[in-house]
Amino acid sequence: MQPKNLQRLLRALARQGLNVNYFNGVYSVRLTNSPDAPVAEVLLPEGFPIEAKALKQLANLANVRHPNGGCVCRACATPDFHPGDAGIAIGSVVETVGQVIPDAVGSDINCGMRLHVADLTIDKFLAQRDSFVERMKGDYFFGTRDVTMTAHTMKALFQYGVLGWLDTMFDQPTGSFVKSDLEQISQESESIFLGGAMEGDWKLAPEELIPDTGLVRDGGLATIGSGNHFVEVQQVEKIENRSLAYAWGIREGQLAFMIHSGSRNVGKYIGGMWRDRTKATWPKGLKYPESQIFPLSVHSHPELVASYLQAEATAANYGFINRLLLAELLRLRLREVYGDVEAPLVYDLPHNITLAEGKGWVTRKGACPAHSGQPVIIPGSMGADSYLMVGKGNAAFCNSASHGAGRIRSRFDLSRQGASQTESELGLTGVDCITLRAERRIEEAPAAYKPIQSVIDVQVEAQMVDVVARLSPVLTFKA
Repeated sequence: MQPKNLQRLLRALARQGLNVNYFNGVYSVRLTNSPDAPVAEVLLPEGFPIEAKALKQLANLANVRHPNGGCVCRACATPDFHPGDAGIAIGSVVETVGQVIPDAVGSDINCGMRLHVADLTIDKFLAQRDSFVERMKGDYFFGTRDVTMTAHTMKALFQYGVLGWLDTMFDQPTGSFVKSDLEQISQESESIFLGGAMEGDWKLAPEELIPDTGLVRDGGLATIGSGNHFVEVQQVEKIENRSLAYAWGIREGQLAFMIHSGSRNVGKYIGGMWRDRTKATWPKGLKYPESQIFPLSVHSHPELVASYLQAEATAANYGFINRLLLAELLRLRLREVYGDVEAPLVYDLPHNITLAEGKGWVTRKGACPAHSGQPVIIPGSMGADSYLMVGKGNAAFCNSASHGAGRIRSRFDLSRQGASQTESELGLTGVDCITLRAERRIEEAPAAYKPIQSVIDVQVEAQMVDVVARLSPVLTFKA
């Protein structure tokens, strides 16, 4: 961006009540009428659009403080930064002390990424692609999968996540997973962030999913979800860090399977409940915050803070299991079609979650943890490369990285105008998208997203992450 244009932009933002500065690829923003709030920083590649709505949402989030004690001590945003529908910008990261902010996570609790690889050549895969796709369409779209669980298993997975699910499945396997290699899944739990097991409470889950006895047929488990969620078959195109790739079992030419999904209706249930409950605890007689973002204070409601974090963990456990089962259904189908395919897990990590870090808690909304040495998964659009990275633990960005490229055009814009654009203009030429909804292909077209390479490069330059491997898309399942 030319300095003249930049100055014009900054003046326009100032008229909207934002104090914005720009230096060396980083925008700093604060509400003009809140000089005591922390300055929030946004890392953006040169030439990327900066949206006033997203900046205002981030500045509002940085300004959240509870009158009984509690504040944001650091706020930043990753390069996939863009406005959120619920008042929180996607890509936001906040560190809080003395308070938690349920709205900063929202309802898509533990939306996250999971990556597997398989020693299967692209030629061998494509030779039986149609047979594999038809099986997966049944599982993902038509409900032919069998994810029946006992009542005991459901309670265990809400309470203890992957570890609870595994313990009960070893005792009494059910559904499609009687064919699973549970020993392999158990060993892979070490490659899940926090082991896929947080301190939940099954009593906080939706009642219909936790009966006293019998079997549960949950229509939400092992489902992709809408929006930008997906399951994608990829090829490992290039290795950039050979020592780490070797240690993580990654080799050029392998197939990869990337999954992006979360806690589905359980997250909506818990997120919605706590949005209302948090607002109801606001001190009587005090004006609501202009942003309508309500925190919970440790000083006045420590029991509610603890209860919220446990409720969020309950939904997060379900999110870990949802991704695991999506992957396991895929792995079972691979073995049916292609024979004895191991397809081990590389890593699974969340990007909508509150975690105890720093001086209190770090809440990430559309951003993932990127601690030193930790695997980081950053997908591109279904027409662009994705990246396996390694975190560098950059404290200036709260040990975080982006969870993708970030939208540049809204779904409404694409649904309204996209149908009149060519495949080439939408970036869909050569894209193999498996979906039952023609509008989904247009809404999630590559033209809707920022260029992933710039997003990756700016984070590498800022020493947030380093590239381990680049993966190219083969085909994508979109619900």
